[in-house]
Amino acid sequence: SYLIHGGRTPNNEISSSLYMLTMDSRGCNRKLTLCCKEKELVGELPEARYGHTMSMVQSHGKTACVLFGGRTFMPAGERTTESWNSVVDCPPQVFLFDLEFGCSSAHTLPELSDGQSFHLAFAREDCVYFLGGHSITSDCRPPRLHRLRVELLQGSPLLSCETLHTGISISSAITTRIGPSHRYIILGGYQSDSQKRMGCSMVVLDEKEIHIEPLEPPKWTQDIVHSR
Repeated sequence: SYLIHGGRTPNNEISSSLYMLTMDSRGCNRKLTLCCKEKELVGELPEARYGHTMSMVQSHGKTACVLFGGRTFMPAGERTTESWNSVVDCPPQVFLFDLEFGCSSAHTLPELSDGQSFHLAFAREDCVYFLGGHSITSDCRPPRLHRLRVELLQGSPLLSCETLHTGISISSAITTRIGPSHRYIILGGYQSDSQKRMGCSMVVLDEKEIHIEPLEPPKWTQDIVHSR
């Protein structure tokens, strides 16, 4: 299955809905069909946002969805006529979704002190790594890297976060997983508002660490070099 949450439309609408997209092959002819259903959540719900990440973690035989970061509209009480459609980074909270029962919980960790949008997230077992991202407040892309560990204990989950020092300055990049192992390629993105990131990186998640290595980039076409 595939999870879809939030997003921003060209009409400046920001969604808070969560959808689950699945494939169904039942029937006598085993024809594949797509099924999309909205998933209702209860508890501490994340506000409407875009530019965030969702990752799946597994711990103690349980599974949960981790949502972090993104942007949303400035609070109504702070808007003016000129800033009505202005956006801000969402508070740096981590949301956990129990997809079986539809429960959502919010968690605040001292290591995650700033809003973060258009970052990358890589998950393996009970850990999620948050890499890069852009902050509206400081208007920068610090080379930050956080490792979030989620223990799905009986009762309430236990979250801990560690700041690592091997990150890269990047936002709005594309990442894709290579094969069945925990290896990923990072393509594109931005190093600053006016500087695209033309290099590539390989990300490898082992049982304890994350490794980021430079890759020889392809020969980009002129359309890509001069586009946004």
